Amino acid sequence: MNEKMSAYLESLEGRRIAVIGIGISNTPLIKLLLRNGCRVTACDKKGYGDLSGLAEELESLGAELRLGDGYLDSLDHDVIFRTPGMRPDVPQLLQAEQNGSVITSEMEAFFEVCPCNIVAVTGSDGKTTTTTIISELLKDAGKQVYLGGNIGTPLFSKADDMRKDDWAVLELSSFQLMTMKKSPQIAVVTNLEPNHLDYHKTMSEYIKAKENIFLHQKETDLLVLNADNEITCEFADYAKGRVAFFSRTERPENGYYYDGEAILRAQNGTIAEIVKSEEIKLPGIHNIENYMAAFAAVGDIVGGDICRRTAMKFEGVEHRIELVRRLRGVSYYNDSIASSPSRTIAGLRSFKQKVILIAGGYDKHIPYDVLGPEIVEHVKTLVLTGNTAPKIRAAVENSQGYKEGGPQIIELDDFGDAVRAAARAAVGGDIVILSPASASFDKFKNFAERGETFKKIIYELE
Repeated sequence: MNEKMSAYLESLEGRRIAVIGIGISNTPLIKLLLRNGCRVTACDKKGYGDLSGLAEELESLGAELRLGDGYLDSLDHDVIFRTPGMRPDVPQLLQAEQNGSVITSEMEAFFEVCPCNIVAVTGSDGKTTTTTIISELLKDAGKQVYLGGNIGTPLFSKADDMRKDDWAVLELSSFQLMTMKKSPQIAVVTNLEPNHLDYHKTMSEYIKAKENIFLHQKETDLLVLNADNEITCEFADYAKGRVAFFSRTERPENGYYYDGEAILRAQNGTIAEIVKSEEIKLPGIHNIENYMAAFAAVGDIVGGDICRRTAMKFEGVEHRIELVRRLRGVSYYNDSIASSPSRTIAGLRSFKQKVILIAGGYDKHIPYDVLGPEIVEHVKTLVLTGNTAPKIRAAVENSQGYKEGGPQIIELDDFGDAVRAAARAAVGGDIVILSPASASFDKFKNFAERGETFKKIIYELE
């Protein structure tokens, strides 16, 4: 066991521990704590029968369960691990903290025990693709890489397998960052736009959460920022470590930029071409931005040749402008990850023709005005479904240049009916893309389930 993990587990000996949320990130944490003799109470709003046998397994390992409506009652434990989706200021947590409980999370604990360098990525758009590109670059350079965080793989329970020369590459959400007291050696902020305002009370709170990815860095650490985004650009003013910029509109003094034909690096007055845009396998200007962010993060570690080779071969991440199928000349793309207007705009701009767009979903209370003109410009048929359908429709119909029928708008409540309607509207040569500009929680567990449902329907088409 590595020294940091050993010391951390020793610090928990004899202490009463509560873990809130028996989900993807916390279940391995609960099991590891139990295996090391910790006294754990596992809390979840789900009932015993809703946990599909997991409740019985945890009980057999020695966990005390607190399930159902009262799962947050009497939180008087010494250490409480909150689930990322729970705000840290819910009354029960605040009361517990006032009474002396230490509030933490699986990700905060990982930063305590990780023995190797950490690269972490956050932002409103492009987090998952940028994080994955960084991991591919490091792997192509022969490094042992652990990819996780918000991307779906919890890493606390794997920290004991890590060695000093390995790399942990993380995607971090604003939920995870909200109470962070440590920052990675390399931090990347892709961009910041209004997002998750159903969770965060204000845009200011959302930005402050994101800032924690770099506020605790050291002078020798690196912060990578988007020079084209006003919010992220300002982060450089109070960064404690080195700062590198990337841009597709201007050439930074030191950093990566796009000249319309290639990604180039500016360094101490010299310019070097890294890769031509036509050589990059992933489509879209937003993926050029993702590559520039990744190169700025680890380009010095892996070298320019590996940067170019990786860009030429990497085919992308599932649910991100993923080509699902071509049927009778129609191309179907799954962009279920697009849970905000800015991400859908990036998807629409990836194609040279007008598309058939399927959009709508759970309402995160963010504005859609910016999406309307883009749909008018890039969409021939708009199929709307979900809670945000009326807001997206209003944004389109109120846009300058909108004329009735341009685009044609179809609104259907059932997701499957919406997908099939989009397919019926398509003719040879068309592109149909699911890019919802909304979260999935009105009808699905997460964006991945929504994307899988879309793909299943598309594969069933005859």
